[in-house]
Amino acid sequence: MWSLLALTLPTRPNAVRLRIWRALKALGCPALRDGAYLLPREHVGLFESLAQDVRDHGGQASVLDLDGRDDAQRAELRALFDRSEAYAGWRSEADALAGRLPRLDEADARRRLRGVADALEALQRTDYCPGTAAEQAQARLADLRQALEDRFSAGEPRARAAHGIARLEPRRFQGRRWATRARPWVDRLACAWLIRRFVDPDARFVWLAEPVRAPRGVLGFDYDGARFTHVGTRVSFEVIAASFGLEADPKLERIARLVHFLDVGGIPVPEAAGLEAVLAGLRALHADDDALAEAAATVFDALYAAAGDPP
Repeated sequence: MWSLLALTLPTRPNAVRLRIWRALKALGCPALRDGAYLLPREHVGLFESLAQDVRDHGGQASVLDLDGRDDAQRAELRALFDRSEAYAGWRSEADALAGRLPRLDEADARRRLRGVADALEALQRTDYCPGTAAEQAQARLADLRQALEDRFSAGEPRARAAHGIARLEPRRFQGRRWATRARPWVDRLACAWLIRRFVDPDARFVWLAEPVRAPRGVLGFDYDGARFTHVGTRVSFEVIAASFGLEADPKLERIARLVHFLDVGGIPVPEAAGLEAVLAGLRALHADDDALAEAAATVFDALYAAAGDPP
């Protein structure tokens, strides 16, 4: 259920008109058309005070309840509140700070971090339907804070990775069998590449049919009950990277953003559509999952190499 503010602003004084426009902009409410604005029903109080201000100065304003006539129209209304592009802009600022962090002194770094955190807080105040993008931004801010502490609090013990993911030694995971669901898609293909490229070069993969029943002695990833699977807002690729201390690699972090967006949504990534199309083509070409993983690995190798170049 939504609240609709329908208004006709007074012709004068201009100061009142300007104040109302600024208030509407600060609320971040979408416009259905000129003079018609939308908010979730629980925020109706924000409209009531504005409507009274308009009426007090000779304008017309009504606050109405609104609902879609079917699920499709309700989805269209909800889509008006999508803030994923705004989160993408915030993510660019956070990533820029992460890149500059090694060159900043502590006072400047902490000042800039407060600015990035304040910008996220301001964005979340107008995110009335928060979803994956909001969760992903919070996780990125937590990572940035941890990176700052690592930079300026060297020597502090850190037995666990960010978000409580246990840190593991790759040398203990060599020559193993790794299992995941058959007909792998983005997250599983990326995980297979990450494992063989950075964790266990001699890894062998077992592709499990549904329902998932892993053989004894294998390391599972990206299915319910697997050792390595989604944790909080992190997809399996991000969890494996954090588990083996790889999340600080900026090129891997860039790939992680792509995998995250294609797997669960969230903050958009410009290259995502291209990667999705390429992997879909490889999946159509290769009926054998080992062949598919090998072909996808070449794509991820190329992405990793290109990630070091300026856009």
